[in-house]
Amino acid sequence: MAVRLTPPKKNVFWFSVALGALALILYFVGIFGFIDGGFTAIHHYVFWIIVVGWAALIAGVAMKGV
Repeated sequence: MAVRLTPPKKNVFWFSVALGALALILYFVGIFGFIDGGFTAIHHYVFWIIVVGWAALIAGVAMKGV
């Protein structure tokens, strides 16, 4: 059974891009210490934000009409 991949809708694409940008901003905010606790306080959140953005993009590619 072959998987037919389709391009994601614009909303899904921009949602995943926004989550990626948010994760990068939080990453650098943590590195430069603008948040109390520094990088160790938010690096788990950054990882999960990236995972959700990636999963949204994959879902948009794998499922037609999403």
